[in-house]
Amino acid sequence: MSGILDNLNEKQIEAVTHFTGPLLVIAGAGSGKTRALTHRIAYLIEEKNINPWNILAVTFTNKAANEMKKRVVKLLSKNREFLINENFSDLLRDDLPAIGTFHSICVRILRKNIHLLDYENSFVIYDTADQTILMKRVMEGLLIEEKRVNPKALLNHISNAKNQLIGPKEYSSYTSDYFAEKVAEIYPKYQSALQKNNALDFDDIIMKTVELFQKFPEILDTYQEKFKFISVDEYQDTNRAQYELIKLLAQKYRNLCVIGDVDQSIYGWRGATIQNILDFEKDYPETKIVVLEENYRSTQLILDASNDVISKNQQRKEKNLWTERKGGEKIQHWLADNERHEAELIAREVVASQQGNEYVDYNNFVVLYRTNAQSRVLEEVFLRYGIPYRIVGGIKFYERKEVKDLVAYLRLIQNPNDSVSLLRVINTPARKIGTKTLEVLQEFATKNGVSLFKAMLLVNEIKDLQEAKSEAINNFVKLIKELEELNKENRASGMIKYVLNKSGYKKMLDDGSVEGEARLENTAELISVAHKYDELEPGISLSIFLEEISLIADIDSMDEKDNAVTMMTVHSAKGLEFPYVFISGLEEGIFPHNRSMLDRSELEEERRLMYVAMTRAMDKLYFLHARTRMLYGESRTNAPSQFLEDIDNELMETNFGAVARRHMSVAEIDRRPIPVELDKGVDIELGVGDKVHHNSFGGGIVIDIKGGVATVAFEDSKIGVKKLALSVAPLKKISA
Repeated sequence: MSGILDNLNEKQIEAVTHFTGPLLVIAGAGSGKTRALTHRIAYLIEEKNINPWNILAVTFTNKAANEMKKRVVKLLSKNREFLINENFSDLLRDDLPAIGTFHSICVRILRKNIHLLDYENSFVIYDTADQTILMKRVMEGLLIEEKRVNPKALLNHISNAKNQLIGPKEYSSYTSDYFAEKVAEIYPKYQSALQKNNALDFDDIIMKTVELFQKFPEILDTYQEKFKFISVDEYQDTNRAQYELIKLLAQKYRNLCVIGDVDQSIYGWRGATIQNILDFEKDYPETKIVVLEENYRSTQLILDASNDVISKNQQRKEKNLWTERKGGEKIQHWLADNERHEAELIAREVVASQQGNEYVDYNNFVVLYRTNAQSRVLEEVFLRYGIPYRIVGGIKFYERKEVKDLVAYLRLIQNPNDSVSLLRVINTPARKIGTKTLEVLQEFATKNGVSLFKAMLLVNEIKDLQEAKSEAINNFVKLIKELEELNKENRASGMIKYVLNKSGYKKMLDDGSVEGEARLENTAELISVAHKYDELEPGISLSIFLEEISLIADIDSMDEKDNAVTMMTVHSAKGLEFPYVFISGLEEGIFPHNRSMLDRSELEEERRLMYVAMTRAMDKLYFLHARTRMLYGESRTNAPSQFLEDIDNELMETNFGAVARRHMSVAEIDRRPIPVELDKGVDIELGVGDKVHHNSFGGGIVIDIKGGVATVAFEDSKIGVKKLALSVAPLKKISA
């Protein structure tokens, strides 16, 4: 068989050699599903003589599609040399199997046929920015103000509707409140505007293909004849539109192979419908089912713990992962005093586990968390320990747009002459102060030898500006002046809250979208950082806060491309594997997320997310939670995650005694001592006159200490005297 079945286990061979009729492959984590899928494509071509152009394989990401293509090419025999050419730019070439994403396949179909739906085949695809501009124009035409209805929230709801194949006409029957009524009013106008521009948005691509097939049976028949054998990867992640597309294409020959895992369905929040895979046998009663349970990634102990967790879900298809890697190291279940202690436990374990190794391979480690905001403390601690790290599926905390925007506001309050910060925030949120207005202001400032902000103070003297523009500038100046006054009476954390509310920034982020919610969480986490400076006097508190976070950003210059610990959300980790996996923040309200507390289906998705996190681990798995945690701007004392209760005590070791979590109350855990103390290098004892060394500023002498803040005179005259918060600054005491 040309080696196609070599190195496959019995169940994989069963899936690969299934020929005609529907096939459901339930593929557990690490069970080699991509291997099964690609070998099946090669088997159909080599052993069953199916023409390559009669095969369609669909997945969700370009990365996954490209990997599948490469594997298929490698498997096929050399007498099919046309396949060795990896130029897959035209996915519907007649000499190749079509392997691509849902959207890439549909775009090629629409390029040839969308004229039947009164579009030109040369249509353009609008990205999020294009959509937002178009939506604002539609709203202006309907005299709907952005202040009352957020355009991004409208687009979010329209996107959800399109993923459910709900068109503009049908949407009106779904209205239940004021906002839904506005969506029903705007949706038809927005869709009409797209068509006038000969444009599709991202969600139209699949929806219009389904519409094409439903309205023109002869076109559907053409593609049913073309794609007689269809495979779909990650079927548990399909939404209603994707489900209907595949159902239409497969209904003639019913040679449909879907591969997925109910237990790894974690994208319900973006429209994925777990029922698509749960109900597959109802749609195709003659389905053959193959369950891949042999895991090639983790130890048996890790799989046993993972099975303990996921078995509590009701919406699933029964399976039990196993491996030839019997036994394994026990899971480390650690309780920390707070979020910083948690980060230090991780950092010290990374360092300790690599001691004695000639080469330290940081790529073996991943730290997983439920939300991006949790990375902030981890980043700070890793910087102090000198551990290189990379953020995947997100941006470093202090580089996130919303964080940089808020910091720019705060710098402007402290120093109105900071033109860089001023230009960053003057039109964020939008204040109708555009480029031309700023050019006029800059010209006036240069001519009169004043800063940009001082030019704004004198805006009424600038004759070249319209009255409306002058009024907008005066309002912005009034805002900054008001915030300056508030800074005289408030500490850093309070000032961030004032900026969020008075500038309109919070309202701008609170647009009803998942992205907006995540960005709001990051602004709340910045407030958490600022709380450390609230013991200082008003004014000084903000000054030192800005100085210290600038320092954190400045010293963060390590190379992220090569050898580094990975930090990411669990959602971003799907499909990856690491020898060492740390899952942090395992507390009620964090993981599982507080949104899931009152909804069983959402709680089951959170449990699936935990399962995905655990099954990333190859050799060692760590669970961490804290007694108290400062997150989103407030201190919390949450119970340990309920998922920890699901795991057999014998599979875990704790740092708070031999008695396992589920046999102890929260109060009992709180009373137990933690043998690992906080790193004293972070909170050093200093006195006036002590010599210290700073990672960036070099050597210096302590000349004053007050309220956890040290005033240090540095040897470098360019740096001079600086005030540094001891809980944050990387200071080391050195001998005389």
